[in-house]
Amino acid sequence: MKILQINASARSAGANSTRLADAITARLLAQHPQATVELRDLAANPHPVLDEPALAALFTPADQRTPEQAARVALDDALIAQVQSVDVIVLGVPMYNFGVPVQLKTWIDAIARAGVTFRYTANGPEGLLQGKKVYVALARGGLYRNTPADSQTPYLKSVLAFLGMTDVEFVFAEGLAMGTESASRAFAEAEARLDELFA
Repeated sequence: MKILQINASARSAGANSTRLADAITARLLAQHPQATVELRDLAANPHPVLDEPALAALFTPADQRTPEQAARVALDDALIAQVQSVDVIVLGVPMYNFGVPVQLKTWIDAIARAGVTFRYTANGPEGLLQGKKVYVALARGGLYRNTPADSQTPYLKSVLAFLGMTDVEFVFAEGLAMGTESASRAFAEAEARLDELFA
C-alpha cells in the first residue's frame, strides 16, 4: 500500500488539520505496517497557482512549448504522477473563511487535467483516478458540519468524485477555537470516529 498525505494548512507546524491527518495516517500504518507514506506539505513546498502563463503552457502542444512552458507543465505532471501512483490519500484540510485553503485549491487545479485525470464522454464526465481510498481530515474553529455554512464538504465530495475518487471518508474536529474544553472534546470525537473507521 502507498499512502499520500497532503497537508493543506498554511502552517507547516502546529496545524490542527495536520494533527488529525497524522492520526489517520498512523491508523493506516498500524493496520498496514509495510505501507509506505509520501508526505506533501503545501505550505513548505507551495505549488504555483493556475494563472495565465500556466494556462498558455497547458494549452500549447507539448512539442511547441518553450522551455519555460515545459518546466511549468512538468510541475503539474509530477503531482499527477504522484496521485496516480498511490492507493490511499489523506487530506489535512483547515477551514479558511468558509472555504478550502488556496494551497489545496492550487493542488486540485494541478491534478485536474482533461484527458489525464478525467475525460468527457457522450454520457458526461468520467473520473480516471479510480480505485483509491480518500480520508479527509477537516479542522474547524467553529461548528459547521451539516449546516449551510459548510461549503468544504460538498465541494470536496464533488471534485474528488469528478476525478474518480468516490470512496471518501470525512473526519471532523470542530469547535477548536471555542475554548480548551471544546477543542479537547473535538479531538476526542475525532478519535472515536477513527476507532469506528479502523475497527
